[in-house]
Amino acid sequence: MARVSWEQYFMNIAKESATRSTCDRKHVGAVIVRDKTILSTGYNGSIRGMPHCDEVGHLMENSHCVATIHAEANAILQAAKNGVRIEGAEVYITSSPCWNCFKMLANTGIKKIYYGEFYRDERIFDVAKRLGIELIHIPVNQAEL
Repeated sequence: MARVSWEQYFMNIAKESATRSTCDRKHVGAVIVRDKTILSTGYNGSIRGMPHCDEVGHLMENSHCVATIHAEANAILQAAKNGVRIEGAEVYITSSPCWNCFKMLANTGIKKIYYGEFYRDERIFDVAKRLGIELIHIPVNQAEL
């Protein structure tokens, strides 16, 4: 049996993280890595201690569920909560980051963003290029999420 690449390995872990998602509109997982070591993980879900979308429904504004904290934001928050430095790291996300999450990732000093499916916002490509952030597509079977 052939070993998977490091990139596929970490994307597989992001896919597994997505299975914890509690917003049934989209299951997304994220893994922050440096030097082949996992620093933090996240998935999309409600504020800690609040009811989850899959329990009480969605809080919708402009066709978006605003009750949900995105996977990459939760991974950043988990790292901050535990005092883990993520500057210079890479992130693996089952979907490309939305504009707000992309801005947070850029400001943390993340240098590579691996993503599964493309999700909504083309602005990330131009800004990533201007900032020297690599965006790398690794196809993900969304039916598995």
